[in-house]
Amino acid sequence: MAAKVPTANIKLKRAYDKPSPADGTRILIDRLWPRGISKEKVALDRWMKEIAPSTELRRWFAHDPKRWAEFRRRYRQELREYPGLLEELKSLARNGPLTLVYAAHDEAHNDAVVLREVLLGR
Repeated sequence: MAAKVPTANIKLKRAYDKPSPADGTRILIDRLWPRGISKEKVALDRWMKEIAPSTELRRWFAHDPKRWAEFRRRYRQELREYPGLLEELKSLARNGPLTLVYAAHDEAHNDAVVLREVLLGR
C-alpha cells in the first residue's frame, strides 16, 4: 500500500498569486487558462486540464455557494474516471510540496478544494 500523502504537502494557490519556491511542483488544474495572465507569470510545471470539472459541471455550478455540496458530490464522481492522474498527483505530493493552481475568486468553493480533499483521502 502506498504511503499516505502528508496534509502539508498539498497547497492551493490562485493563478494570480505570486509563485514561490515553497510551492514545489505547480500544476494548473482548471480546464480554461486564467484570464489576463501569461504563462511566465503563472510559472507552472504542468497544466492538467483533464482533471478539471467537466464543462457541463463547471457551467452548472457557476461558483454558486448554494450549489457547493452538490458540486462536490458530482466532481468527486467525475474524478473517479481519472485514477491514473490522481495517483500521479498523490505521488508528487508524497515526494514534496505540490501546489494546485486555480483561477477562481472564491477560495473556499472551487475545484481545487475538492481535489485536495480527494488526494488526502477525505
